[in-house]
Amino acid sequence: MTDSKSSSDLQVEKAKADAEAKPKPGSLIMSGMRSTHHLHIGNYFGALKQWLDLQADYRGIYGVMNWHAMTSRYKEPHDVARFAREIYAEWIAWGLDHEKNVIFVQSEVPELLELNMYFLMLTPMSWAERVPTWKDAEEDAKATDTHNLGRFMYPVLQAADIAIYRGTHVPIGHDQIAHLELSREIIRRFNFLYGGNLPEPKPIFSETPTLLGADGRKMSKSYNNAFHLTQEADDVVKALRAMPTDPARVRRTDPGEPTKCPVYSYHKLFSSTEDLAWVEPGCRTAGIGCGDCKMRLAGNLNAKMAEPREKKKELLANPDQLDAIIGDGCARARKAAGETLKSVREWTGFAGTW
Repeated sequence: MTDSKSSSDLQVEKAKADAEAKPKPGSLIMSGMRSTHHLHIGNYFGALKQWLDLQADYRGIYGVMNWHAMTSRYKEPHDVARFAREIYAEWIAWGLDHEKNVIFVQSEVPELLELNMYFLMLTPMSWAERVPTWKDAEEDAKATDTHNLGRFMYPVLQAADIAIYRGTHVPIGHDQIAHLELSREIIRRFNFLYGGNLPEPKPIFSETPTLLGADGRKMSKSYNNAFHLTQEADDVVKALRAMPTDPARVRRTDPGEPTKCPVYSYHKLFSSTEDLAWVEPGCRTAGIGCGDCKMRLAGNLNAKMAEPREKKKELLANPDQLDAIIGDGCARARKAAGETLKSVREWTGFAGTW
C-alpha cells in the first residue's frame, strides 16, 4: 500500500529538515510583532526570549508591525501607533540591543510596500486561501468587521517583510509553518520569474509553553486575561489573587495537585528549583495554601519584571531619547530595504527613469 501524506504533513517535514542546519555566521534573523495591544508574557516566551538568545550569535532585524496591526484594528489607528511606540520601548527595556540589531517600525519603511506590490501581482489567490489561519479565522473576521483584503493578503505582506531585508532565518512556532512556506513559495516564484536572488528564509523553531490567562482560559488579548509584560507590581498581585487554582482545593486543608493548577504553570517558568521543591509537596499535602503559593509567584514575577519595567518607563518619559533610537533604527532599515529594492527594480525592468 502506498503511504500518502497530506500537503500539511509534507510542509512540516520540509520545514523541519530546513531547520536542522544551524544558521551559519552571517545569517540574518528577521521577525516582528503586531502593535495591536500591550505585550504579554506569552509574547515574551513565544518570541522575545528567543530573540534575546539569538542576538548573542546573529544579526537581527526586528519590526514593530503596525501595518499588520491595522488589518484588525483599522478603526483605531491612534491606538496602533501608541502601542507601536510602547512595544519598541518594551523590547529595548528587556534587553534587545538596538545597536547590534536593526529595530524598526514597519510603516516607516515605504520600500516594503513597493516590493509587496510585486508579490501581490504574482501570488495566486488560491495560495492565500489555503493558509490555515485565514480559513480558521474567516467567520470571526466576518463577525468583527475585519473580513478585509488586508487581512486576506496578510501572508503576502509577511513575505515582503522578510524579503526586503534579505532575511535568511525566521523564528516561528510549529503553527506558523504554513505561513513561512507560503513566503518561501512567493520568493521562489519571484526569483524564477525575474532572475532574482532573494533568499528563501528558513525556520528556527521555538518551543512555546502553553500559558493560561488570569481567568484560567488560554491567554489571549481578546479575553483580556493576559499578564502584561511590564505590569505594575500591585496589578500582578491583584491578578494572581483572582487566578483559579486546582478545583480540588475547596478548603485550605484540602490537598491539591500542582499539575492541575494554572498558577503552577507559571511557577515552572518564573520560580527557582528551591521554590518548586516548596510548592509541589506543600500543595499535595496542604502544607501551604493557595494564597501562599500565589504570593511566592507574585514576588518572582515582579522580580523578573522590575528592571525592564523601570527601563521602559524611563524611555517613555524621555521622548527625545526614544525618538532618536527609533529614528536611527528606521533609517538603517530603510537603507537595507533600499538596497534590495534597487536590485528588484533592475530584475523587473522598473529601474528606468522617465
